[in-house]
Amino acid sequence: MTESPTRQLAEFASHQFRSELDPEVSAATRRSIVDTLGVSIAAVNEPAVGVVASIVFGRGGVPEASVLGFSERVPAVSAALVNGTMAHALDFDDTHLPSVLHPSASVVPAALAVAEVEGSPGAEIETAIAIGIEVTCRLGMAAYDPKLRNSIFFERGLHATSICGTIGAAVATTLLYGGDTETVSHAIGISASMGSGLIEANRTGGTIKRVHCGWAAHSGITAAELATGGLTGPPTVLEGRFGFFEAFTGGFYDRPSLVGGLGEEWELLRLFTKPYPTNHFTHAGIDAAIKLRQEGVNPDSISVIRLGVPAPVLRVIAEPIDAKAAPESGYSARFSGPFTVATALLGGGGLGVSAADFSDDAVRDPERLALSALVHCYADEQSTRDFPNQFPGVLNIEINDGTSFEHRVTHTRGGPENPLSGDELELKFRINVEPRLGSAGASHVLEAVRGLTKSSSYQRLVPTFSHSEKEKDLQ
Repeated sequence: MTESPTRQLAEFASHQFRSELDPEVSAATRRSIVDTLGVSIAAVNEPAVGVVASIVFGRGGVPEASVLGFSERVPAVSAALVNGTMAHALDFDDTHLPSVLHPSASVVPAALAVAEVEGSPGAEIETAIAIGIEVTCRLGMAAYDPKLRNSIFFERGLHATSICGTIGAAVATTLLYGGDTETVSHAIGISASMGSGLIEANRTGGTIKRVHCGWAAHSGITAAELATGGLTGPPTVLEGRFGFFEAFTGGFYDRPSLVGGLGEEWELLRLFTKPYPTNHFTHAGIDAAIKLRQEGVNPDSISVIRLGVPAPVLRVIAEPIDAKAAPESGYSARFSGPFTVATALLGGGGLGVSAADFSDDAVRDPERLALSALVHCYADEQSTRDFPNQFPGVLNIEINDGTSFEHRVTHTRGGPENPLSGDELELKFRINVEPRLGSAGASHVLEAVRGLTKSSSYQRLVPTFSHSEKEKDLQ
């Protein structure tokens, strides 16, 4: 009888947790931890984070784990809820393709919260995070339909990140709690009942999506605690008649993608690190706009802009077009093909555009809105063929005298085929962190993560700082 994929994932997790990570996997995991901490700290003053944090601090509870940067300590599940919300709040967290997942934003906050409770050695923290990310990606890959060239989750309006991330977080934290293969298997079975998330906010607004990864981290820890306490889950929770894939993907799943080559072939190595704090579908347009701006295209002379993207992308970044051309908020602007192209053409901060380019004030800028209104989005055949293994696109700009300029992007910045350099990764981190921690504080975090495997027990990675924009000095 073929072994259940739930059991296979649990056996992989337990075996790998007792083994040394491949150096390439280890380095990639540390990059994910650094990047997740950076984008989390950058989001600390986001309104959605403030709502979640105020609720968590108001509830109180056993002071087990830290909320990033704050002096307060709260129950591990509560810390993970806030920290996971921070990690996804700016849409600046890493992406896996073609599953279209943001795996680190759920797994890293959950694992760090439990590691603080348990006093886990650094090597165990790193390994648990690597395993949790891998399980998350494998679940997402299993639901990728090559005929549709899209994730079944997304076809159904489901946020695969939070659904799969709940299970990945549960696996990582169960390992840190000392769970064996049997316990990890039960944690998968329990957490499969807890994952949720809808992506309608990508289209029409609302800030709930920012909380999805926080809730996944929170739920993952809850499932781990229940499993280690003796609660059990169904052994066929993934493939069963009333199981995970039946519920979320109509029974479709690709078993080889889920469990093939576990421990030998790592999906974690396929993560994309975002250079821009926007929905990943917008990145090809931003890359192309930066390139054409560098080649001398003057925004004042533009008459028409044509943005070609994969057909499935249109519903996220181009529909409804009136709302995308004039976003209602800075957050909505991050999901707008027209507005992100306009911003990149006018020149942004950071690595091309920055979080400051997507404030609520920025979306009311007449110059950006006028340029955004010139953008016509369409389904580009070549880009559609390459999607979602890549998020390609083409930008064509016509100026007033009829001259046209065009740039096609086949591999966006930050992916395995076009990676950010070490200097660019550090620049992204420092741009995100230094306004809150200063240069010395940012260096402290970098060195703490780089030396993680040498630490014998959990050390607080992030110094405390004030939540107020007006008080940014270290406490």
